[in-house]
Amino acid sequence: MALSAINQQRWARFKSNRRAFYSLWLFSILFSFCLLAEFIANDQPIAIQYKGQWYSPIFVEYSETTFGGEFDLAADYRDPYIQELIEEAGGTIYWPLIPYHHSTINYDLPTPAPSAPTVDNWLGTDDKGQDVLARVIYGFRLSVLFGFAVTIASAIIGISLGAVQGFYGGWVDIWLQRFMEIWGGLPQLFMLIILVNFITPNVAWLIFITLLFGWMGFVGVVRAEFLRCRNFEYVLAAKAMGMSDSRLMFKHILPNAMVATLAMLPFSLSGSVTILTSLDFLGFGLPPGEPSLGELLAQGKANIQAPWLGLTAFGSLGLILMLLVFVGEGIRDAYDPRKSY
Repeated sequence: MALSAINQQRWARFKSNRRAFYSLWLFSILFSFCLLAEFIANDQPIAIQYKGQWYSPIFVEYSETTFGGEFDLAADYRDPYIQELIEEAGGTIYWPLIPYHHSTINYDLPTPAPSAPTVDNWLGTDDKGQDVLARVIYGFRLSVLFGFAVTIASAIIGISLGAVQGFYGGWVDIWLQRFMEIWGGLPQLFMLIILVNFITPNVAWLIFITLLFGWMGFVGVVRAEFLRCRNFEYVLAAKAMGMSDSRLMFKHILPNAMVATLAMLPFSLSGSVTILTSLDFLGFGLPPGEPSLGELLAQGKANIQAPWLGLTAFGSLGLILMLLVFVGEGIRDAYDPRKSY
């Protein structure tokens, strides 16, 4: 589908911003890489060739007896006994690039956990003996997917409420504005911490709780655009012709408001990632054992003798936020009509 002339100009302006353009590419590559985390960091082989047949332990659980073992239990492919059985039969085990899942505990560390980086654990291990690089890959994916879920849901709620406020005005606008002023005046992080204490936190609950405040950032720009456009001649003409309010709002006025909304999306995404990291760092976020950049930051604080923990968590989080901010700046400038390309 070909872009319109104005969108071609916006894309050209975005590409001319080298920092934003390369940040988008780098973020896309890193995110795509982390989406395939199970094929990159896993304690299950990607494939096994054994006696002329192929097995996929990454998808299917096989017992020891499948490979000549004695017990009808799930095969532990890191066990030298299982590896020897497969190799004696002329088989081959194909491991991922990083042979550790985010929950795998390495019991063969050269020093007590947290262990410094080695050839086996490229970024070392945390205080539980888990591979830091594997947890960063899974944590990166979880943080960004959480941010996308919160951002999309927040945009839907915020755009809808902003459209209703701006289009109808009057008492609808006044009451919603008063509610937002009261709701926005609450200390968000403290409220999130209080709410999390009443439930057993998981990803779905954290998305819902974050949404309680995340939608407000989108309301203002959409409301302002609807207030500006609702008295334009084409809007009044459409009303006179009997067009429904919903069609008029979302088909004719909303595209004008989407310019500012699109520019806000990367900043909202980075804010959602920061909230999840903050909750995990304080111990109010994801359940124990989940891959979390915030939990890795907390480990870095608790183990100052292991600087690789704090540096890895800080570098990963800083990279995510920096790339998203650069992309957001590029989108903002691309949609700015005062900018030339």
